[in-house]
Amino acid sequence: MECEYQIKGTTLRIFLPQELDHHVSARLREEADLMVETHFIRTIIFDFSGTDWMDSSGIGVVIGRCKHMGYSGGEVSAEHLNERIQKIFVVSGLHKIIKVT
Repeated sequence: MECEYQIKGTTLRIFLPQELDHHVSARLREEADLMVETHFIRTIIFDFSGTDWMDSSGIGVVIGRCKHMGYSGGEVSAEHLNERIQKIFVVSGLHKIIKVT
């Protein structure tokens, strides 16, 4: 399963697949950046409701979108983290830079 995207106003919601690995991350990086630029996105919400696993490239793509949005004054958040993804957020330090709802 690939990522699904939903744009409402200046908010981009990204529904992540079951596994966020390097194959998905490369495409996600390109598609999200294109949408941010073409739709004047100010907020990105990563929805982890369907995600069971994420590797370091997934962490990298999330951090990269935070930096990208930070340059333009936007914000990034994550929601619906299961226990495993929450542990990844804590171990990687993502919970310190991304608002988790």
